[in-house]
Amino acid sequence: MATLTVPGADLYYEVAGSGPTLLLIAGGADDGRDFGSVAEDLARHFTVVTYDTRGISRSRLHHPVDQVTIETEVADALAVLSQVTDAMAHVFGTSAGAQIALALAARRPDRVAAVIAHEPPAVLLLPVDDPRRDLLHRVVDAYREQGLHAAQQAFAVGAGLGGPAYSDEPPFESEAGATAMQDKLTRMQGNFEFFIARRMGPIGDCLPDLEALRNLHDRIAIGVGAASQRQLAHDTGLALAAVLDQQPVVFPGGHPGYATHPQGFARVLHQTVLSCSPTR
Repeated sequence: MATLTVPGADLYYEVAGSGPTLLLIAGGADDGRDFGSVAEDLARHFTVVTYDTRGISRSRLHHPVDQVTIETEVADALAVLSQVTDAMAHVFGTSAGAQIALALAARRPDRVAAVIAHEPPAVLLLPVDDPRRDLLHRVVDAYREQGLHAAQQAFAVGAGLGGPAYSDEPPFESEAGATAMQDKLTRMQGNFEFFIARRMGPIGDCLPDLEALRNLHDRIAIGVGAASQRQLAHDTGLALAAVLDQQPVVFPGGHPGYATHPQGFARVLHQTVLSCSPTR
């Protein structure tokens, strides 16, 4: 475990394992601990790097900020990656972390051997008549006008989280998955206000650079959850896969499948990384 000082913040990160580098980027209100069991499994094959994004959990700001831009998020991810290796690396991101991973790959294809984006909330890829296109901004407005609880409710309802899972898959892979999910929810609660107030708007405004991503060819994969059908991030993942003319990779569990189904999730992620062949 270590801390990296970057302009405006101290970023907490951890490195485990050996082999090709694999950077894991957590979702908006989550931190690197979300990948605990997944990272442990993958460390048998890769040098696994996890970190807490700016302003989240153990990554402290030097001073208050209005918004954390996607450019800053990408610079932070690249700074952490550069602490570990100068070589090309595999990058996985989930949810808001997938938006960061995609932006990093588009801006710095020389540093990314492969990018796997799990349910990126690229809402601007939804049809123009889909009311969820401006959901993230409506959540921010609810926070400013009515407070955190109202914003959380608006987000959960609009994103389809906390509702029924549209599959027969059991909710947890094991008792360890249930424990990991409870720990995740506890940590999220402490980070949710910063995520909504400072990060959600820029993440929602981020339209992936489709031309740059198409140029990655077989170095990119888009993932969706087996149990997250009809939820916002599942649908945006499908939309991105469609415009890139890809068949999405189906990961175990729902949107937080890395926590609820860590062994199966790690297995699919490992297979997906191996299937993405870098071209130089």
